[in-house]
Amino acid sequence: MSKRLRARTLYSVKHDIKQGINLKKSALMEKTPSYRLAFLDHDFLMKEELRPVRLQLELLKPEMIQQEQQIKATIVVFGSARIQERPVMERKIAALEEAIRLEPHNHTLGPQLKSLKSLLAKAHYYDEARHLGRLFSEATIGEVNLHLVIVTGGGPGIMEAANRGAHDVDAKSIGLTVVLPSEEFPNRYISPELMFQFHYFALRKMHFLMRARAMVVFPGGFGTLDELFETLTLIQQRKIQRIPLVLIGKSFWEKLINFEMMVEEGLISSQDLHLFKFAETAKEAYEHVVAFYETNHDDEHYAEHH
Repeated sequence: MSKRLRARTLYSVKHDIKQGINLKKSALMEKTPSYRLAFLDHDFLMKEELRPVRLQLELLKPEMIQQEQQIKATIVVFGSARIQERPVMERKIAALEEAIRLEPHNHTLGPQLKSLKSLLAKAHYYDEARHLGRLFSEATIGEVNLHLVIVTGGGPGIMEAANRGAHDVDAKSIGLTVVLPSEEFPNRYISPELMFQFHYFALRKMHFLMRARAMVVFPGGFGTLDELFETLTLIQQRKIQRIPLVLIGKSFWEKLINFEMMVEEGLISSQDLHLFKFAETAKEAYEHVVAFYETNHDDEHYAEHH
């Protein structure tokens, strides 16, 4: 054949739009919503009936970008947005103490100071999360030597620290943010090409687990607990393959959740307590994950004893 075979015969959407929409058509589309191309009609896409389409788009966009970026294996890091590095916490406490000095009769400030001092006592977790980000970003896992990419919720605090650790060693990291009333900008240490924003919590949580090879959970609030217990439930019910799950700060977690009582009350099996490990440091968490894969833990082993 003298002519090169084309890869496709249909013109792309971009080509058609560029060739087919002139100024007159653009003006008509602006004036007459029914004339707009459906996928260019923002008002149409925001309709209640289009929710299934939006769900699909929110699943596909991060998936396709991660495929393009060759992201195959992730380490999920959860933890409080409020646990920040020590100098930041100390500045906040100093500012609040000054406010109390100037407004001694403002009784709302005392409880705030108490909370900040409690958070300051947890500031070492920021350092450990940062160390964790470095450790895993420089590691590979298993016989197939998968490169590991840190993924967080993209916010401040523990999430920032884990992304920052990856950034320290020039590694990529992912941030899966979600639209919230008190929304802040994503932390600055996320790789820009891997910074995502979600509307649907459910799809965001799916993306946390789709490539997860391990999960490390630092002290946190409702959001952290939601993500932790959903993952534990999915593993327990064998809806996902078992992955190592490490809780950082044993005294915190045992004070917060009485796991043993749940066993004693018959609400979970004693074997469910083997679905997670405790650790105090990033190094210890890293060693738990390595040991998990070296000993070939799998769903079948868990099922035999469940």
